[in-house]
Amino acid sequence: MSDVLTVAEHRQGELRPVSHELVTAGRELADASGGDLHVAVISGDVDAYAEAVNRAGVDAIHTVDHGEEFNHDVYSQAVEQLYAELDPQYLVMPHTVNGLDYAPAVATSLDLPLATDVIDFSHNGSLSVTRETYGGKVEADIEIEGDNAAVTLRPTEWEQATEAGDAAVEAFDAAIDEDAVGSTVTGFEEVAGGDVDISEADFIVSIGRGIEEEENLDMVWDLADALGATLASSRPIVDNGWLPQNRQVGQSGKVVTPDVYIAIGISGAVQHLAGMSGADTIVAINEDPDAPIFDVADYGIVGDLFEVVPELTELFE
Repeated sequence: MSDVLTVAEHRQGELRPVSHELVTAGRELADASGGDLHVAVISGDVDAYAEAVNRAGVDAIHTVDHGEEFNHDVYSQAVEQLYAELDPQYLVMPHTVNGLDYAPAVATSLDLPLATDVIDFSHNGSLSVTRETYGGKVEADIEIEGDNAAVTLRPTEWEQATEAGDAAVEAFDAAIDEDAVGSTVTGFEEVAGGDVDISEADFIVSIGRGIEEEENLDMVWDLADALGATLASSRPIVDNGWLPQNRQVGQSGKVVTPDVYIAIGISGAVQHLAGMSGADTIVAINEDPDAPIFDVADYGIVGDLFEVVPELTELFE
């Protein structure tokens, strides 16, 4: 079969945005391979999640009503059994903490080649995926051998499917072997410093090593407050302990996709660009006119941030 099976993701009762991104990517792959798009919804309030993920382009949604939150063994068994039932050509999962937990186990069990952290793909009779290597400095196209494959897709690389659909929703009676379930989720606790989720922010003011000293951060907090924006940073600020790790943008931090991203005193290293280049509008403030951040910025201010930021704060206040 040339169908595509994607696996939706939820957490604490909310369907995660990556589920809708997988619909977009899955539909694109199904169109290229000439098949249907199936979506699996596993655990939790599956009826509500199925309704939420029922977007245009989805041909069928399969619900597995078992447990409340993510469980490695339940997901592994459910996905493997759905794959055996539907016999799709491609299995598409999110490149998230949960996705990376079960995707390798499923691919191994199904004897499928697995391509992870995919940022793009093409299909011309066979599947070719694009991944970043060497710390994001190089993009490599990889030809997948064989007719079938499993892939995990990096969040935010595809648009979220938003148009309502009318896919059939069917309950799938997965035969979960409870003796093989070796773990149980007993609760959910945010990591320390989890006061804000910058990946959900629409407006971000981000600061880099150009701020020089921790006490100078107050100036940037003032600008963020004046704009109603969320404060984030590049890695050096977190490494210095001036902001918690959950506010770090970049390859070793979080990927953000705000409407507006103001980069202050950030040079634009590839590791940082990997986390924020998906912003709709990027504004860069840096005194170095040759800073790489200006290569991706929509608007740029070449100047001393210690002069520019207070003036902007006064303007917006």
